[in-house]
Amino acid sequence: MKSDAEQSLAGPPARPPPSPPPAAAPAPATTSLAASAVEERVRSFSTASEASEDSTSALLPDVAFGPASASSAAASHTGMGSPRSNRESQPLLGARHDVDEFNHWPDDPHFTDLVRQAETAIESGIYPERIYQGSSGSYFVKNSNGQKVIAVYKPKDEEPYGRLNPKWTKWLHKVCCPCCFGRSCLVPNQGYLSEAGASLVDQKLQLNVVPKTRVVKLASETFNYTRIDREKSRAKKLVSERFPKVGRHFHRIGLPPKVGSFQLFVEGFKDADYWLRRFEAEPLGETTSRQFQLQFERLVILDYIIRNTDRGNDNWLIKYDKPELDDQGDGEDWSLVKPPEVKVAAIDNGLAFPFKHPDSWRAYPYHWAWLPWAKVSFSQETRDLVLPLLSDMNFVQELCDDMYNLFQTDKGFDRHIFERQMSVMRGQILNLTQALRDGKSPVQLVQMPAVIVERSKGRVGTTARFRSFSDTFTQSFQEKSPFFSWC
Repeated sequence: MKSDAEQSLAGPPARPPPSPPPAAAPAPATTSLAASAVEERVRSFSTASEASEDSTSALLPDVAFGPASASSAAASHTGMGSPRSNRESQPLLGARHDVDEFNHWPDDPHFTDLVRQAETAIESGIYPERIYQGSSGSYFVKNSNGQKVIAVYKPKDEEPYGRLNPKWTKWLHKVCCPCCFGRSCLVPNQGYLSEAGASLVDQKLQLNVVPKTRVVKLASETFNYTRIDREKSRAKKLVSERFPKVGRHFHRIGLPPKVGSFQLFVEGFKDADYWLRRFEAEPLGETTSRQFQLQFERLVILDYIIRNTDRGNDNWLIKYDKPELDDQGDGEDWSLVKPPEVKVAAIDNGLAFPFKHPDSWRAYPYHWAWLPWAKVSFSQETRDLVLPLLSDMNFVQELCDDMYNLFQTDKGFDRHIFERQMSVMRGQILNLTQALRDGKSPVQLVQMPAVIVERSKGRVGTTARFRSFSDTFTQSFQEKSPFFSWC
């Protein structure tokens, strides 16, 4: 004869007895056993989650059981179908939470929105296109509809001497001529920081010649990855598709995001070499020539402060809008002609901020020093713009602190090397300040002796960041000169 518990599990008999069934008594015991089993299951899952490697990242939301409503269910379905939530299922994005926090600037919503457009385009299959010119892996980044280039992205590990540089010319250079490999005055693989640092100096001095540049993390199939990274990404994607419950425990499904410089794209500009040749054949008018002179002086100030070692006429841009008749004019009144406009854009700033002045083989001169505009003394407008700032030591120290906040994000950051970089920059600022006060020209500026202004070593520091350096500075001149002074 079956027990009461077995009868309760097997279900009610065909003809229930007239008396009340005695199955009500063991029900609390059965419920208690089920609850304890669920609790034990949850406890074991929590223990396993805490022991996992990526428990600190919010992979699964905390679930709280409560009464569900129709509105909340609808909101849940809407959230799962939104583009923002679909990002978590995309294999190319990697750890979305970490990247979203990195690619966010509350003080610059416009730049943040452009980066979001780039991420959305990659999610939609509109990948960045590699630029085949140059010596590094750089890419044109497009917006979500794929019809407009919005930025130029340069990953750190694809720089001229990076381990994943896709250009074979630098690999050949490294193999065939190792003695001349790289530039001894620069920190290797810091080009992306140099790009962002040049934009920072441009903004602090209000020069407005560098397209805004920041450090960004992106992942794309068109970037140069190792075979291991691609195979791991492909394997995780297959596992996630076949076993979704297992795939949710992966910290990252797609390719790892790369850190690099994200520089806004400027439209209507051409290489400076193109327009400089045109200006020789067709000289500019007096007003336009004056306007170009002011823009040129800002380029000079930027390059000199950051000690750019790679400023040729092919890596800065000029935009020249010729005079045109106003659309509202009738074609007879020549007073309605739109005046010409000329602008300068300083790009390719990745080989700047050396920790010493060039003193080995090459001098890496400024190629704009041979232009006729370099023989004209700095204008009063330029001196009024930058001289009050550069003469203020508090401003210079604030600039160094901002550079520290930027450069310290690199994994290979060395505080002492960084201090040497700032010593060179402070020396450049000192020379520039003196040249502006004396009314010198750009060509006279580059002929001034190289100066280094470094902190005196001591135990007292102005801030906690430089506790091993004192608040006094020592000025010194470079004695060693490079073998070739003309290249």
